[in-house]
Amino acid sequence: MKTANKCYLAKPGQVEQKWYVVDATDQVLGRLAVRIATVLMGKNKPTYTPHVDTGDFVVVLNAGAVKVTGKRKKEQVVYQRYSGYPGGLKEITMKTMLERHPERVLGEAVRRMLPKNALARHMLKKLKLCVGSEHPHQAQQPEPLPI
Repeated sequence: MKTANKCYLAKPGQVEQKWYVVDATDQVLGRLAVRIATVLMGKNKPTYTPHVDTGDFVVVLNAGAVKVTGKRKKEQVVYQRYSGYPGGLKEITMKTMLERHPERVLGEAVRRMLPKNALARHMLKKLKLCVGSEHPHQAQQPEPLPI
């Protein structure tokens, strides 16, 4: 009788979550967002399971100091939000967003790279964005994220 191979599936209580810290100064926006999204999902671990949050926490320092490639990308990239009312579509360019809320540019890039479901909203809560070079998560002893 032949035995079937068993695949490992992580259970929500069994996953050990680590803390990482990243300095976003002069990092390219998209490349940094891909790396952060991978760690938030847990795809960098051998215990990755699609229906369980196996990812780690990521603290990003200097989130507004990311760099974008392209000459006119800051004027051409537009972020949209909708209030829910008729005619409630609001648009803002990347340049304006970097001036007003610099951490949201990286947050949006990471959010768009996560799966579109409730588990992704849980993963996004593990992303901690800081505008300056200080963060309130020293008690978790975050390690530098190898990029």
